[in-house]
Amino acid sequence: MATITGAGTAIIVNPFSSWATSEIDPKVAAIVAKTIAIDTHNHIDVPFKTEENVGQKYELATEMKTSGLSGICMTFQVDRPKLTKEGEAYKRFILSLDQMDEILNANYIKHALNFSDIKKARKENKPIVIQSVEGGHFVEGKLERVEIAYKRGLRHLGLLHDNQSLVPLGDIYTDPSQFGGLTESGVNVIKECNRLGILIDLAHCSNEAINDALEVTNKPIIISHTGLNTQVGKDEKMAKMMMPRLISKEQAKIVANAGGVIGVWTHLADTPWHMLNTFVPW
Repeated sequence: MATITGAGTAIIVNPFSSWATSEIDPKVAAIVAKTIAIDTHNHIDVPFKTEENVGQKYELATEMKTSGLSGICMTFQVDRPKLTKEGEAYKRFILSLDQMDEILNANYIKHALNFSDIKKARKENKPIVIQSVEGGHFVEGKLERVEIAYKRGLRHLGLLHDNQSLVPLGDIYTDPSQFGGLTESGVNVIKECNRLGILIDLAHCSNEAINDALEVTNKPIIISHTGLNTQVGKDEKMAKMMMPRLISKEQAKIVANAGGVIGVWTHLADTPWHMLNTFVPW
């Protein structure tokens, strides 16, 4: 049995510190202990300047053991700060992969390259990560980079993120529609991921882009972090901000009927504004 969860939030200073302060429900802990539980969206963003990362320690193995998770989709992004020139996204992408590898080596954690790796790690009670990136900005129209990423261990690709790629892949759900769904570049990236064996994540995609992707893909897809737009909470400011990031029941059914998986996001609709200095929605 496998349980898939969507984190949907990140702690600015330490992406795992919430585990230390949250009370653990023993019923939930018992369920997690019996399953292959994987967090589908867990941010570990590292500085793009190598010197800023010197001396930083990430107790990843300890935090994963505390959480009870079998694995996480270890996710980073390259579009903040905003990209301004060609090649910048790819440079950030490679640097982030290098720094992720350092974190994993320091914690004696391996990449999961296939499902057998995940099952083996679960059997041996060892944490494991699925390398993930949020946004295909690094491709920049050079499709061969997808295979380079695959060979570096990437197995989970979020097609879009908050800021548009210099070579656009499709419509972002928080922006006005420009393309009516996916672009040709977006379609090509999905096809290449299908060929290689990289899971496509449609979080941050507009409904039109999601539907286009479902027509193109010949493999299951995931929306790693979202929620239903019928449950926005009572905080009006938060609800207004979150509404574009959520999907309708009808859209959720379209994804499910296509064999897709939706990671349920704790979308902070009822979180007071003053908490946003600690939590940020991705």
